[in-house]
Amino acid sequence: MNNAELVARDLAVLWHPCTQMKDHEWLPMVPIRRGEGVWLEDFDGNRYLDAISSWWVNLFGHCNPRINAALRGQLDTLEHAILAGFTHEAVVELSERLVQITPAGLDKCFYADNGSSAVEVALKMSFHYWRNRGRSGKTRFITLENSYHGETLGALAVGSVELYRDTYGPLLMDTLRVPSPDCFHREPGESCADYSERLFEPMRRALERHAGETCAVIVEPLVQCAGYMRMYDPIYLRLLREACDHYQVHLIADEIAVGFGRTGTLFACEQAGISPDFLCLSKGLTGGYLPLSVVLTRGGVYDAFYDDYEKLTAFLHSHSYTGNALGCRAALATLDIFRDDDVLAANRKRAALMAELTEPFRDHPNVGEVRQRGMILAIELVRDKASRSPYPWQERRGLHVYRHGLANGVLLRPLGNVVYFMPPYVIDDEQIRRMVEVAWQGILRAVEA
Repeated sequence: MNNAELVARDLAVLWHPCTQMKDHEWLPMVPIRRGEGVWLEDFDGNRYLDAISSWWVNLFGHCNPRINAALRGQLDTLEHAILAGFTHEAVVELSERLVQITPAGLDKCFYADNGSSAVEVALKMSFHYWRNRGRSGKTRFITLENSYHGETLGALAVGSVELYRDTYGPLLMDTLRVPSPDCFHREPGESCADYSERLFEPMRRALERHAGETCAVIVEPLVQCAGYMRMYDPIYLRLLREACDHYQVHLIADEIAVGFGRTGTLFACEQAGISPDFLCLSKGLTGGYLPLSVVLTRGGVYDAFYDDYEKLTAFLHSHSYTGNALGCRAALATLDIFRDDDVLAANRKRAALMAELTEPFRDHPNVGEVRQRGMILAIELVRDKASRSPYPWQERRGLHVYRHGLANGVLLRPLGNVVYFMPPYVIDDEQIRRMVEVAWQGILRAVEA
């Protein structure tokens, strides 16, 4: 088997996500044969450093020996069992561990299959909570501009990607949107903290005006990942928590992309010292091995559904693979690595090296900003530095970086004109240097195109 043979078979039967398939008439697809550590290898023997953790899921490298061993042991015991009326050791232990390590007060776990499904669970649970408490007028959600929470219909509705809303708008529920505290738009000389605090005012006004009809506010703490890796200050989360309490509105923290160490702390909410009413986790939860998601919530929310069967107050949501034993075991092995290896301390050194190596990028006339939060670093390309005016999206400048990266053994997949790094936590200094150098050369090619 070689690359060309597998690609031909693929194109005959597969429809790929987030892809205009006609591009593959001229843009080669990369068939992967195996993975090890930060590397992916194709059928022709070419290797690619996975600088984006395969869509942000992989934490500790491909084919991690410790996670592999945990899965082998689970395979010999139980692969899956219905979680309605049944339970198993892996899901109980994982739930106990998650309650211990997440922000205080989150003491109940509800499992789903993927990040979008976790968001659906949180939205429905918040709505249903208020209904059970006799406040059926609460039916709406407040979200931030530039947000992304997944691609099922509920998750799309609370997102703010215009392409999706323009296409699927007739299918989506109506939501309230307020400006993002995204610090890219701060005034010259204004600190990120000051800007984020200033941008809280539209949220406060929305809550003041609409609290009676609002179930919850949903945000991606600190980094709007799919929204071009735009970042904001923790002060916004502190103000939001206080306001949600004051106006009796739930706070949903979508940490699907930013959880498990990506922002420098185990969970991004820790940097604001807050605990949400619902915490959505997925992606890195299993170390990038298997689809699994969880929503953690408070005992007070759980209690609103706990009643006699005849009252019909039970939460109405289920997935066939809820609490899958293999996924839970991979998640437990992932948490073991965090516990045993002082991962966050090692990541601080990796993040510092990434920052040092990309410091010269700031001086390039077509780099509008270099921003970083922990192990997430983004370089935004602009047509004009002074005005920060963007390149037209039709020019697909980021695609030049992507193709240059593949030609030089690094998987970079820019978000439009934003080149970013979100590598696995097993990347070493030499690999970081290679990743940054290839990105730099790719950027030079992209801006000259």
